[in-house]
Amino acid sequence: MPTTAAANADSSRSRGKGRPRTSETAAPSLVEILNLIRSERATTRQALERESELGRAVVADRLQLLSDLGLVDESELGHATGGRAPRLVKFSARRGLVLVATLDQTAIGVGVSDLSGNLLTEHHEAADLTAPAAQLAGRLAALFTWCLERQATPTTPWGISLSVPGTVPAGRDDVFMTATPPVLPAWEDFPLVETLTRQFGVPVWIRSSVETMTMGELHAGAGHGLRSMLFVKVGRRIGAGIVCDGQLYRGAQGAAGLIGALPVVSDGVSGTLDMMAGSDMIQREGRAVAESGRSPVLADLLRRGAEITPIEVSQAAQIGDPAASAILSKSGHLIGQVVATLANALNPEMIVLSGTLVQTNDNLLAGIREAVYGASHPLVTRDLQIIRSQMGSSAGLVGAARVASEALFAPAFLKDWILQGKPTMHSDFADFRARADKVEAAPLAHVPPSEQVRIAR
Repeated sequence: MPTTAAANADSSRSRGKGRPRTSETAAPSLVEILNLIRSERATTRQALERESELGRAVVADRLQLLSDLGLVDESELGHATGGRAPRLVKFSARRGLVLVATLDQTAIGVGVSDLSGNLLTEHHEAADLTAPAAQLAGRLAALFTWCLERQATPTTPWGISLSVPGTVPAGRDDVFMTATPPVLPAWEDFPLVETLTRQFGVPVWIRSSVETMTMGELHAGAGHGLRSMLFVKVGRRIGAGIVCDGQLYRGAQGAAGLIGALPVVSDGVSGTLDMMAGSDMIQREGRAVAESGRSPVLADLLRRGAEITPIEVSQAAQIGDPAASAILSKSGHLIGQVVATLANALNPEMIVLSGTLVQTNDNLLAGIREAVYGASHPLVTRDLQIIRSQMGSSAGLVGAARVASEALFAPAFLKDWILQGKPTMHSDFADFRARADKVEAAPLAHVPPSEQVRIAR
């Protein structure tokens, strides 16, 4: 009876040699070897043989194929340890590019990363997410084009990854997006995913801003190398990113970390954490103490016609205004109480706090720390660090890049495009792209030509 392909594969593994007879046999080992190289768990041929448990001839064959596809490079020598210096095997992260963007209520950030999620270019500018969707999509596409033109070596994009304010449901679209999720009210019924796919010809991923910022902090910020971490973003909405065993935890529906919806009580008044401690509360109570005169600093601003925003309240607190300091301290304690509950449940190594108010106000940070350390079990707080994020607006872009790189090289997706050398050759994506081309073109013509090409410098 003829030997099957599976039997040949098993035989090759046991003998430590042999070439694949079919692409079905080659693909799984190619995926395994590429991801060992990409994650730097193996950087030489000997290490690849040891980690993959594949024979020398099989590893050599797969490396040659990966090299032909432009996915790995063996041109650099490592350090000799008594004999001949080994040749290093490295992932060719510049083989393709990832276009990334963060969409916030008042700003757009765009950038370009390599396939390892390293940010190469970034640009930030003011924007209004309540503006017509076509206008914002046109601006986003123009910024992406400009970023690509700035690259010293022309390289085609392999994917687009977006960070948005709302929760993005989990599901089959974890592979790549095939429809625009209803996360931005002003973008309802606008085919953003289809428009970007049609224009740039690549898969699109969308995640919430809290998730992408958590990913950025985990892979390139203070959380680098940690196995457990909490990331807390404070603003109008308060959300948490949860890292367990080195991975972002999204939950069954992609809604993990919605701590702003939890109930809290302050001075006998109950409400959600968003309502009782978010920036809307800070602005509301800041205006109240300004009108009553309890805050001399804010009252003076009000008399001069200035608007009382959370930033003004924060600045007043920083220079010692008692009423403003009390508002920020109250917010911090309420947030800290909820975060303490999470800390007791998850026992993180680190809690990273982000958001304009946390970044600039010591009263808010002190309130959170005091509440967490006061309400958590001693074992939880023994080695716990509570720090501000140092990445600022770059965190979301870096995290979005990581979302795309992990999706592109996820084994289930990678195995179906690796032999073609590019993810755009994946059969499922090719089918979706053909459908996207039939979707009525987004009315980008409404964007003034100057806005489609002008870049704020």
